[in-house]
Amino acid sequence: MPTPWESPLQRWVEAGLLDGDAAARIRAWESERPGGPSLRWPAWLALGLGGLLLGAGMLLFVAAHWDGLGPAQRFLLVLVVVGGLHLAGAFAADRSPGLSAALHTCGTVSLGGGIFLSGQIFHLQEHWPGGLLLWAIGAWIGWWLLRQWPQAASGALLTPAWLAGEWFVATDGMRGGAALGTFLVLLALAYLAAEPSSGRYASLRRALVWIGALGLIPAALTMVLVNSASRMDNALPPGLAVPGWIGALGLPVAVGVVLRRSSLPPLAVAAIWVVAGTFLASYRGVAPYLWCALLAVGVIAWGVYDRRSERINLGIAGFALTVLVFYFSDVMDKLGRSASLIGLGLLFLGGGYLLEQTRRRLVADVRDSAR
Repeated sequence: MPTPWESPLQRWVEAGLLDGDAAARIRAWESERPGGPSLRWPAWLALGLGGLLLGAGMLLFVAAHWDGLGPAQRFLLVLVVVGGLHLAGAFAADRSPGLSAALHTCGTVSLGGGIFLSGQIFHLQEHWPGGLLLWAIGAWIGWWLLRQWPQAASGALLTPAWLAGEWFVATDGMRGGAALGTFLVLLALAYLAAEPSSGRYASLRRALVWIGALGLIPAALTMVLVNSASRMDNALPPGLAVPGWIGALGLPVAVGVVLRRSSLPPLAVAAIWVVAGTFLASYRGVAPYLWCALLAVGVIAWGVYDRRSERINLGIAGFALTVLVFYFSDVMDKLGRSASLIGLGLLFLGGGYLLEQTRRRLVADVRDSAR
């Protein structure tokens, strides 16, 4: 199986930046380097599944014996689980960095359960966003100490979850869905702007891109649904509306600029369009679908401009999903049973063919221009 550095090394040789002897010495040094080559995806898959199964098994064990334990025993069990996983990760650091990262990740995940269980054990005052804040702080401390990308990725998920939770509690019964949906969509776009590189934090940037790609479509759907459902709520007071909208627009854009400075113009355009979507979502008809479709087209154009194929694929998927949802919700019930099925079949065949051809052409153009 080829190593990660083989492809760029071959390009440097073909470009005349390195001669054959230098490339051979680099290959020999890499093959003899202590620790051997980096883990490939089967090993990472095994570690990920192993960590997931370990966490699930420990959760079932704790749940089975929870009722028979006293408060002191429960808290001691929480400390042993969280601390034991991190100690095991530290013990495996020199022997297997991948195993160490998986164990530390399980320890950070179990920290969240330990925080909420501690609140239950000692009957602390209920404010569930505070638990998310403590969990996020633990994840960021783990990244500061370990410099492992799963810790930072956990913090990148938990920090906005804490902010969303605080906003949800503060605006209960009010029209806070517009600012929350704007924040989630823009943050997903900001994470998507973190282009993977070959630098020190390449794995973290790749993880952020995956988080943004997986979260953009659910965030856009959440924004549309929340805005359409919150029309009967009370309006936000200025004391909440002003800081809420400043945070919803400013924080994701700031994150995007920190990750990649050149992302400011597209994120600014996206912010304008997302704010417009908060108003379009309150109308019935084709307006919300049109907003989603144009957002998908914008992601495609962004991918073509920056020569990023993952954005093109994501935009194509979002556009196809928008058309499909529109057909099911606004078209299919107006047709007869046979006509609706025929139309759905034609939509899948014709629309799928056209979208796939467009996607292939755009991705091929991006790869050709990147060479």
